[in-house]
Amino acid sequence: MESNCLKSQENMKTIICDIDGTLLFHYGTQKMQLTKEPKIIQGTLEKLHEWDKLGYGLILITGRREGGRATTENQLRELGISYDHLIMGVGRGTRVLINDFKEKSNNPTAIAINLKRNSGISNIEVRLR
Repeated sequence: MESNCLKSQENMKTIICDIDGTLLFHYGTQKMQLTKEPKIIQGTLEKLHEWDKLGYGLILITGRREGGRATTENQLRELGISYDHLIMGVGRGTRVLINDFKEKSNNPTAIAINLKRNSGISNIEVRLR
């Protein structure tokens, strides 16, 4: 039983996704993101549900400061956005994903996608094996 659990975790695919400008409309400043009514970008929930059905894990990252965690968590919950982990305080500069390549696999172990701000994730196709 334990080995099946480990195997499923080992094969679990993970999406790492920014919040503001990717899932939620980006208003311009952190203060505005925390004080204005959050607006979910069209197609976000449908895409997140699709990824959930495929068994993908979801890690959300944001440049919002740790002090805004409670507000951010409330916004996400009220909008129906569920996730596995939330990482706060990620800088606004370039983000680089580094991962090892498994020698026995022809599949990449890391993929990066850059979106136009506020365009949403509805047209993103991530087919991981």
